[in-house]
Amino acid sequence: MTSKVSSPTEQADEAVVGVQRKPPGAKDVRRLDRVIIRFAGDSGDGMQLTGDRFTSETASFGNDLSTLPNFPAEIRAPAGTLPGVSSFQLHFADHDILTPGDAPNVLVAMNPAALKANIADVPRGAEIIVNTDEFTKRAMQKVGYATNPLEDGSLDGYNVHPVPLTTMTVEALKEFELSRKEAERSKNMFALGLLSWMYHRPTEGTEKFLRTKFAKKPAIAAANLAAFRAGWNFGETTEDFAVSYEVAPASKAFPTGTYRNISGNLALSYGLIAASRQADLPLYLGSYPITPASDILHELSKHKNFGVRTFQAEDEIAGIGAALGAAFGGSLAVTTTSGPGVALKSETIGLAVSLELPLLVIDIQRGGPSTGLPTKTEQADLLQAMYGRNGEAPVPVVAPRTPADCFDAAMEAARIALAYRTPVLLLSDGYLANGSEPWRIPETDELPDLRVQFAQGPNHTLDDGTEVFWPYKRDPGTLARPWAVPGTPGLEHRIGGIEKQDGSGNISYDPANHDFMVRTRQAKIDGIDVPDLDVDDPTAGTENAADTLVLGWGSTYGPITAAVRRLRTAGEHIAQAHLRHLNPFPRNLGAVLKRYDKVVIPEMNLGQLATLVRAKYLVDAHSYNQVNGMPFKAEQLATALKEAIDG
Repeated sequence: MTSKVSSPTEQADEAVVGVQRKPPGAKDVRRLDRVIIRFAGDSGDGMQLTGDRFTSETASFGNDLSTLPNFPAEIRAPAGTLPGVSSFQLHFADHDILTPGDAPNVLVAMNPAALKANIADVPRGAEIIVNTDEFTKRAMQKVGYATNPLEDGSLDGYNVHPVPLTTMTVEALKEFELSRKEAERSKNMFALGLLSWMYHRPTEGTEKFLRTKFAKKPAIAAANLAAFRAGWNFGETTEDFAVSYEVAPASKAFPTGTYRNISGNLALSYGLIAASRQADLPLYLGSYPITPASDILHELSKHKNFGVRTFQAEDEIAGIGAALGAAFGGSLAVTTTSGPGVALKSETIGLAVSLELPLLVIDIQRGGPSTGLPTKTEQADLLQAMYGRNGEAPVPVVAPRTPADCFDAAMEAARIALAYRTPVLLLSDGYLANGSEPWRIPETDELPDLRVQFAQGPNHTLDDGTEVFWPYKRDPGTLARPWAVPGTPGLEHRIGGIEKQDGSGNISYDPANHDFMVRTRQAKIDGIDVPDLDVDDPTAGTENAADTLVLGWGSTYGPITAAVRRLRTAGEHIAQAHLRHLNPFPRNLGAVLKRYDKVVIPEMNLGQLATLVRAKYLVDAHSYNQVNGMPFKAEQLATALKEAIDG
């Protein structure tokens, strides 16, 4: 897919571009500039697979897109209950978009629970496709429906399409030797076929996927293909769907290049592999499975051909301990986890600070505290990343802003870790990890050179003229200590968690030395070279310059940018800046903040970045917060920012 130039705005509402009339007997085709679809059903209904397949075909068609998978934490929540509802929302368009959308134009509800759990998000006039077979008296009572919502008039404001998905799927598969229960499992493919017809999605990729996925079960593959085609044919022939829709490729949304759809965790995995290749170091992952970080372990385990070694440890502490050992041995070392795992790894992160070895600690944040909300998103680990260790143990902190940006963030974290010999915390979150968007595959000559020089011989001369190796003799520019691979002749040295003497690395209890080492380690982090903060402010230097700056970090980038676009389209003056580097902050951040009378910081926590900014820069930053396990909606943020501008 190749295209160029970006569209300046993200539309707030669905727009009809035109209607294409077909020959007599054929159905009308209506052209739209964007659509938001939400598939919702029971945890066992295959909604994530359905959404993923629709997304893949949409990506291959060339639309810009953004997705939001949303599913229960339980392995198998009670069938037909509200806690058991799983959904997948996809926003796709013919122009540049940034979020999965605030409200779906189309809701596919596979049962009463799915309808009830999602109807509040659906605007009046939207399309609702309902599997009528599941609206039994018992199923409706289970979720609190006293009467059938399909018959009591409560849905009169919507375009409701009652479809007996289960019955039609079973009928389509009657020639196959499947039990009714086995046949019913393919109803998600029937729904996928129907929606693929409605929005003119390609089908070849899905058909190939089904053949590959069920290659060892040809009967199941054939049944799913039949259900998928039956759904397509139903849309083509039924009178209930008089119009189908086209959303043209986003031909002006992207710079020219080769693109693929990618999730945040997959982009992180690829970024780690690319970093190891650019550093010419083996990649070692020591990890313990935890939602929503486990996909990185799964993905990296597939790439032994790139020198990747993965170790699934017995617990979080063992995972980071093994990774730190690999760093000592000369590998690009990584450990992946979520917030609860960072807490368990904190002592070993402190050890890595003391040893001054490169180590990437990737935290895919989720709702907390404790076990919290494993499948929901949050940004509440920032202060833990900054201060969650005993003693003075500073570490750099970086955060990606979109799923595709996770690739670049991984490269940047590796650059800092290798150049400055320090552990680095990378803060992604569940929204980025599971969401997806188009990603331009970079050329190899665009990637940074991350190669490092290991210590090869003595680096210090004693008073008596003896040449020795000092493990804590520092580079004057970066304050990084030499990286000596065990087994290198002449480089034997002491290392451990007890405070070390400056230079020699010998154990030291000297108060003055401890003070010096603490300040030196802090100075190393403070001195890390990070780019200045870019400010998006079209009014800068003009007579009507904006007096409000919205400052964000991490996954709030999409909703903030969409909200800012809406306000500017409405004539408001507002500036925007987004932080990748949270420790150290960009050197120009203080100057940027002082240029604006009002600073608003939206976060999916109770104001952690705002706390840091207020403390460091003495700026009266206004915190706008949400901790409900879901990302911000653009309209919600636009309203809050408008109030800040007017206040």
